[in-house]
Amino acid sequence: MIAAPSRITERRRVRTAVLGSVCAAVLATALALGGCSSAPRVESAPSGPAVAEPTRTAPEAPPTAATVEALAPASVRIPAIELDEPLIDLGITEKGDMEVPEDFDDVGWFTGGGRPGGRGPTVIAAHVDSPTGPAVFLRLEQLAPGDTVEVTDTAGTTFSYVVTEVADYPKSAFPTSRVFGAVADDELRLITCGGVFDTAAASYVDNRVVYAERTA
Repeated sequence: MIAAPSRITERRRVRTAVLGSVCAAVLATALALGGCSSAPRVESAPSGPAVAEPTRTAPEAPPTAATVEALAPASVRIPAIELDEPLIDLGITEKGDMEVPEDFDDVGWFTGGGRPGGRGPTVIAAHVDSPTGPAVFLRLEQLAPGDTVEVTDTAGTTFSYVVTEVADYPKSAFPTSRVFGAVADDELRLITCGGVFDTAAASYVDNRVVYAERTA
């Protein structure tokens, strides 16, 4: 976590410093929108990156890595952009879109996806900006292949991932299957808004997706 008297104080200081770099037109329109509010639709994803079912064993058998179900993620840490945040739960809206955090300081994980230490992609999302300035995923655009992302589960176990790809997709052509679809390995996706802000549509035109694979 960034060294500072408090995370809130530091976050406010950073936002004040970079606010001038945020397009005034974007923020003006965002006042009505609420920042990066459009999220990927997941209703059409294949059966889903479900967490692997624990292997059934006799009651007297001691638990092993193969018999313990993966736990929910509790926090994410990205050293390259000095981010260290707890995670909230994100589900699916009535329209079939993935929920986005209501608080611009929150980072959330998609509960319908994978979990660290299991199979399928763990999907984490947050806002890039807010009506008053930068939000928690503002610096996600700085990540590059080779950077490390750490996710800690509710038991305190930390899983490390390495970034393999960073891509921007038009929201009208978001690759739902690739981002949310089932995979055999333990992978990670980080999602936020990207591209330019379309004032007519009151939304960013792209989604930025960071892909990462488990290393430890």
